[in-house]
Amino acid sequence: MANLKNIRSQIKSVTSIQKVTKAMKMVAAAKLRKSQENMEKARPYSERIKSLIVDLIDDIDPSLLSLLRQPQKNSKVGFLIITADRGLAGSFNTNIIKKTEIEIEKHGKNNSILFCIGKKGYEHFHKRDFEIVKYYPDFWMNLNYNQAMKIGEDLVCAFSKKEFDSVNVIYNYFKNVGSQEIRYNKLLPLDFENNQQIIKKDVIYEPSKNEIVNSLVPKYFNTQIWQYLLESFASEQAARMIAMENATENAKEMIGDLKLKFNKARQSAITTEMLEIVGGAEALSN
Repeated sequence: MANLKNIRSQIKSVTSIQKVTKAMKMVAAAKLRKSQENMEKARPYSERIKSLIVDLIDDIDPSLLSLLRQPQKNSKVGFLIITADRGLAGSFNTNIIKKTEIEIEKHGKNNSILFCIGKKGYEHFHKRDFEIVKYYPDFWMNLNYNQAMKIGEDLVCAFSKKEFDSVNVIYNYFKNVGSQEIRYNKLLPLDFENNQQIIKKDVIYEPSKNEIVNSLVPKYFNTQIWQYLLESFASEQAARMIAMENATENAKEMIGDLKLKFNKARQSAITTEMLEIVGGAEALSN
C-alpha cells in the first residue's frame, strides 16, 4: 500500500504542474497576439524610413552625422544583448547567450563591452566578470517606445565619447510562431547601401536634403531598436507558448504512465490479498 500511496502522490504533483503549464501557455498566447500585431506594424514603418534615407544619402556627406561616421580603428566593440527576464521559454535565452559568447571570443573579452536588456543575459555575463556598461532591469514590465529612445540615447552617448567603435545587436527574430532566428546585426555606425537603381529626377526638396536626413537618421536609429525589442518580445512569447505546450503534453503522458503503473500495483496488491485469504481459508479447513 505504501507504493500505491507514493504513486498517487506523484500523479497529484504532475497534475498540479500540468495545470500551471497550461495556464502559462494561455497567458503566453494572449501576449503573443498583441506583441505580434505591434511587431508587424513596426516592420513596414522601419523599412520605409530606411528607403527614404537611401534615396537621399548619395548627396549627403556622412561626416556631417555622428551616427554615420565610420571608426578609424576597431579596438572596442559594443554588444546590445536582448534576452528575457524569465525562463521557461525553451532555448530562447540560451541561444542568445551562446551566440554572444562566440562573437565576443572573436574580438576578445577585454575589447568587448555589453549593454544588457533582460535579467537572464545580465546574470550570465555578470557572474563571469564581463564588462557591462548598462543594465536595464525590469525592462519588459512596461515595454514602450520611450524605452527604445532611452537605450538609443545611451548608445549614442557612449559612441560619441568613443567608448567603443561599433555596436552590434544580438536578438531573436520572429519568423513564425514555431520558429525564431538568432540575428546578429550591426547597429552603429549606421551603414546605408547606395541604391544603384535610383532614377535621377529633378526634385526640389524643402527643407534641404541635409535637414531631411538629419531628421530621419536619429528616428530610424530609435525605430530600429524599437523593432528589435518588439521582435524579441514576440519571439519570447512564442517560445514560451511552445515550451509550455510541450510541457503540458509531456505531463499528460507522464500521468498516463503513472496511472498504468498505479493500476498494475493495485491489481498486484488485490491478487496478493486474495491469495492470502484463500491460503488462510485452506489452512483453517485442514
